[in-house]
Amino acid sequence: MKLQLRTILLTAGMLMAAASCVKKDNFDAPEASLEGNLVDQGSKNNIQTATGNVTIRLEQLSWSATPAPQDIPVKMDGSFKNSKLFKGHYRVSIKGGAFWAVPPVEMDIDKGSKYDFNLTPYLYLNSFTHQLDSNQLTLRFTMQAPIAGMPAIAEIQPYVNTTSLVGPGASIRDYSDVYKVAVNKEWADMSPADKSPEFVIPNLVRGRTFYVRVGVRFNNDDKSSNLSEIIKIDIPK
Repeated sequence: MKLQLRTILLTAGMLMAAASCVKKDNFDAPEASLEGNLVDQGSKNNIQTATGNVTIRLEQLSWSATPAPQDIPVKMDGSFKNSKLFKGHYRVSIKGGAFWAVPPVEMDIDKGSKYDFNLTPYLYLNSFTHQLDSNQLTLRFTMQAPIAGMPAIAEIQPYVNTTSLVGPGASIRDYSDVYKVAVNKEWADMSPADKSPEFVIPNLVRGRTFYVRVGVRFNNDDKSSNLSEIIKIDIPK
């Protein structure tokens, strides 16, 4: 009985000692936020991207001169948002993407912070049109380079999927990668025909809805792409 009592008292003492060592966490919950857009400074429209193509990198300078980065993925419509950030002073930059580089910005992030990046794409994909003949789809577009000196063009291709999540890494191979065209040329070496491609995609499944866009991939460090808007195609039965 005495042994049991000693054991109980010893255990209680250890628990009290452990509790006295626990300190209250003085850190505030992450209630700050940052949202914004990648904006084409020419048209003022959002730049179209693809899943995993571009991220916004945050580095919290309030705590360290060399902080560990955290990334916000940019959505396909060119918007981004993170509503679980700690309030503080940050360096904000862009990683990836087929547009001319812009320098990082430093800003204080608090509740409801907003910032838009004004960018210039390597290429504009203009006059994107489609023609549907039964279950055969023809796509046409033209390329325009607003600034000389961009990376070499690696390839161009259509992207076709059964959901609106369509682009590099999200497409049906037999309707997309099969029609990829290797270019591997500098812009100055491309002919007018090279700059106005056409894709003919036959034998699309009847009665199905497809989401379609086109893209131009560059031979830069991250092999990023300029992409068209997404169009919805209903194939007749």
